[in-house]
Parts: sequence; C-alpha cells; structure tokens
Amino acid sequence: MQKIRLWDLPTRLFHWLLAAAVLALFVTGEVGGNAIEWHGKIGLFALGLIAFRLVWGFVGPTYARFAQFFPSPGRIRAYLHGEWRGLGHNPLGALSVFALLGLVGLQAVLGLFANDDIAFRGPLYELAGSELSSRLTGMHQLLSKVILALVVLHVGAILFYAHVKKDNLVKPMITGWKEADKRELGEQGESAQGGGPLALILALALAGLALWGAAGSWMPAPPPPAAVQTPAW
Repeated sequence: MQKIRLWDLPTRLFHWLLAAAVLALFVTGEVGGNAIEWHGKIGLFALGLIAFRLVWGFVGPTYARFAQFFPSPGRIRAYLHGEWRGLGHNPLGALSVFALLGLVGLQAVLGLFANDDIAFRGPLYELAGSELSSRLTGMHQLLSKVILALVVLHVGAILFYAHVKKDNLVKPMITGWKEADKRELGEQGESAQGGGPLALILALALAGLALWGAAGSWMPAPPPPAAVQTPAW
C-alpha cells in the first residue's frame, strides 16, 4: 500500500462548502417567504464557489486539474472494460463532477435574473426585464429538480463504492490522503503537486471579481419611485 496526498485543502473546502450551499438552497427555496432573501445570498455564494473551482481546475494541484480527470471517450471505454488505473476522479465520476459544476453554475446564473412574483428580484433582474425574468425563473425552478436527481445519483454512487467496491471516497475528501495498492495506481503514484499560494490568490481574486459582477454592484441605482399626488381635499 502507498499513501498519497490526493485532495488539497482548497479543493476539500470547496467540495463541502458547495454541498452545504446546495442543501441550504433547496431548503430555503422550498420554504420561500422571507427565506428567499437567504436563498439569493447563498446562491451568490455558490456562484463564487463555482467560479473559484473553474479557475482552480487549471491552476490547482495535480488531481484538482480538469485535464487530469477529463472524461474522454478513451478513458470512459477503458474504465468500462476494467482497464482504467489512476487516482482521483474516475471517468464516470468525472462526468458527475462536470455535470454538477455546469448545472449548479447555470442554476446560480439563472437566479441572478429570477424573481418570486412578490418581493424578491435577482441582482441582475433589471438587465432581463419582467417577461424574460419570468421565463428564466421557470427554468430555474425546473433545473432544481434535475440537480436534485443528480445529487441523489452522486450520493448513491458514493454509497455503492463504499459498500460494494470497498473504496471509501469520503475519507480522502476529509483528510486529503488516500491509501492505494501500488499495482492499481498505474502511472499515477505520486502525491499532488502544484497549486501554491500564488495560484490560490489568483483563483480567489478571479472568483471575487465574478462575485462582484454577479451581485450587480456595478449597475446604476434604480430611479426612485414616482411621487404619488395626494388630492388636496
């Protein structure tokens, strides 16, 4: 057995913070009412997390990089034939990762333009207008069901690996370390490299910039409501 440094701290924090954010978004979305304000704030937070992960997928350490686990047809075919060897996300798991990143990111973007027909409006609502915002809100509500199904599938796969394949995928995402048989590692047998402080600062800065833009801070303030003329009598 060989002990490998698999998941870096930023990747692990991203994973658990996004999981908590998605759960909170489902709860606040179902509760509605005053909770919808928190729904909007948590959605912005989730969008910032996604932006960070997209950058970290290029400048982060070995096993966090998209190129390392991109589910190419060749890798998927090798995995289905039992010929894939490696660390990190396997090709089918990688499909789930990319799907979740894409759908949660899209869901967060749709929320920027959405409204609840009562008091809540997304920070970029004014860019869409009432009619388009209503359409995007409908897509936002529909996509939440797709994400829920994908999350259930993701959790089911983790349980399958834990109980059937005897491969605990959760522990390395908590500790960062994984013990693996050297014969199963293939060409990958080294701890993660790269993703130093400069890369982390760059990822955080770009995520902050994306969050600033999504929050609509750059937009001009809406005009004040028209004054109501009160009859003299």
